[in-house]
Amino acid sequence: MANIKSSKKRILQSSKRSEINKKKRSMLRSKIKNITYYVENKNKGEAKQMLVELEPALSKSVNSGLLKKNTVSRMLSRLSKKIKLLS
Repeated sequence: MANIKSSKKRILQSSKRSEINKKKRSMLRSKIKNITYYVENKNKGEAKQMLVELEPALSKSVNSGLLKKNTVSRMLSRLSKKIKLLS
């Protein structure tokens, strides 16, 4: 355990921040899983609607430093490609 006051504070801050990041990452993953579920069940309308909801959330995650920009663009590209292949 740290002895210096500022290092104690940083430990508390980092633990709070990591919990917030875990919740956000989990929420994003569950949304992606929902989209892939709809794609597998050939439900194009629901999948498109979920993608529209997911896109701003992923963009915000880039701004907050949760995910990198190229990772997000790759995710969106792959998901939109899967949805387009449904006919």
